[in-house]
Amino acid sequence: MKRKNALRELLKAGKPTIGTHVHSTWPGMVEVIGHTGVIDYIEFSGEYAPYDLYSLENFGRAVDLFDHMSSMMKIDQELREYLASRALGSGIQNLLFARIKNVKEAEAAVSASRADSLDTGGFVGAGMRRDVGYVLGPGSPDFIQNLEEGVVALMIEKQSAIEKLDGILAVDGVEMVQFGPADFSMSIGMPGKWDHPRVRETEKYLIETAIQAGVRPRVELWDVEQAGPYLEMGVKDFCIGWDVWTVHQYCKNQGEALAKLADR
Repeated sequence: MKRKNALRELLKAGKPTIGTHVHSTWPGMVEVIGHTGVIDYIEFSGEYAPYDLYSLENFGRAVDLFDHMSSMMKIDQELREYLASRALGSGIQNLLFARIKNVKEAEAAVSASRADSLDTGGFVGAGMRRDVGYVLGPGSPDFIQNLEEGVVALMIEKQSAIEKLDGILAVDGVEMVQFGPADFSMSIGMPGKWDHPRVRETEKYLIETAIQAGVRPRVELWDVEQAGPYLEMGVKDFCIGWDVWTVHQYCKNQGEALAKLADR
């Protein structure tokens, strides 16, 4: 059972991509985002949010309602292979691996995303899961190919990863990287200083080095107004907004404005 992967198709065509983050696996939120018609993929930020295996399947089902959209899950650093396997089995096609620190971990992330076959040499075994229609094609050629077309993205957010960046970018199967200023600032003893010149210079170095290596750098944005400098650097891939941040900002801004009008 061959499955379409909208993110993969856009990368193959060399086109820009726009994603967004959610902390909720509620299918209704996926549908609301899908109905905008402008989001290419939804990232479930599984490193932060609570979920169970049933909710992952329902998240995957909701994304599949929209031909223009695919799914991604952010995978925590521990139990990496298990979490990746369950996400893929639920029909989530693309994976973002948190806190990659060296070449060995980058190779493990790619392996966790690929089939355990003679040709692909990955970790994922055949299974009666949602991604193959449960009983329609466990271990089939389509199963292997669907996994091959999944996009493997890595978070580069530790000083150790920056020091080994060339090797990480050279790992076969790594196609997208993203800088994490919060974790990086902690790793260099500057917690919370996301805008420190050293942090911003490191982000710029990552973006430029990735582009030179033929790997797509992805950037997270709070607001579209932040995109300009990154576009000038050659960035094509953005993930904008978080459901929790959007709700927080709306309630804060509108609540404060109404309180002022009501003289509260």
